[in-house]
Amino acid sequence: MDFLKEIVKEIGDDYTKLARDIDDTEKYVDTGSYIFNGLVSGSIFGGVSGNKITAIAGESSTGKTFFSLAVVKNFLDSNPDGYCLYFDTEAAVNKNLIASRGIDLDRLVVINVVTIEEFRSKALRAVDIYLKKPEDERKPCMFVLDSLGMLSTEKEITDALNDKQVRDMTKSQLVKGAFRMLTLKLGQANVPLIVTNHTYDVIGAYVPTKEMGGGSGLKYAASTIIYLSKKKEKDGTTIVGNLIKAKTAKSRLSKENKDVTVRLYYDERGLDRYYGLLELGEIGGLWKNVAGRYEMNGKKVYAKAIYKEPEKYFTDEVLEQLDQIAKVEFSYGNGNIGTSGDDDSAESDL
Repeated sequence: MDFLKEIVKEIGDDYTKLARDIDDTEKYVDTGSYIFNGLVSGSIFGGVSGNKITAIAGESSTGKTFFSLAVVKNFLDSNPDGYCLYFDTEAAVNKNLIASRGIDLDRLVVINVVTIEEFRSKALRAVDIYLKKPEDERKPCMFVLDSLGMLSTEKEITDALNDKQVRDMTKSQLVKGAFRMLTLKLGQANVPLIVTNHTYDVIGAYVPTKEMGGGSGLKYAASTIIYLSKKKEKDGTTIVGNLIKAKTAKSRLSKENKDVTVRLYYDERGLDRYYGLLELGEIGGLWKNVAGRYEMNGKKVYAKAIYKEPEKYFTDEVLEQLDQIAKVEFSYGNGNIGTSGDDDSAESDL
């Protein structure tokens, strides 16, 4: 034991510790959606990892940017002294868009990046600046990269300028190297990173399969990978948001290949906090869905009416019960209460 303590003392940094001294308390970033929290962490009061990489992948126009901004808004609302660094590769984020999501413009920095090398350099410099601050002076911080798929490489740009029609074979290695450097530093700084990415159809697969682009770098580095698919939600004839199916393709915090449906509004409301809890409660036997109505508090109520006054039905006691169901349904080491497949029947009531 004395030898190990001497090793720790001689190495002399803040991140070398005896195993019993490691703080393994998992930190979460509340996403603003109870059901999505449950999917990615096993608890409706959890969220995405507070010091690891979370990948959100989907086809074009599945709401990845809006989804990320909704999480950023909730992060800033939950941390009044916090801030966010938003690495934008698509020139899709502007002042009006950010303001329309209800995000404090003074606490979000938009950093335009074109190449993987540029993102790597700027992100590492930002983390180093953050780590140089005394620990008690570090305010909560979040990074977002939107999106990985649009990043080029310096070689690719040089070849294009020289009119060389060749494929850059170094891109996947650069991606892998960038995340290899960032993963540990983000963990040391307790800074979460959300990365959006594109998916594509795997050609020749026996069953229709989606795959995330960018090589294996992000797949290895990400603690959680979520695939999104959507359908638009209308209020009369006006499209007001998306109903998004979210599925865990990889997770170190919860079961993989689970899916839920979340509601994402296009305005400052962002992610609907309560949407999806009715289906979760039905899985756990808290209530029954009879002909489109839920039996709650001795009454049969339509889902639309419940979501109109969610605090009336989802009391603190009910939320605690739903959290226990979520732990069984989504956490490792627990048996399923039921199945959580695609439940489009519930969506039709809303």
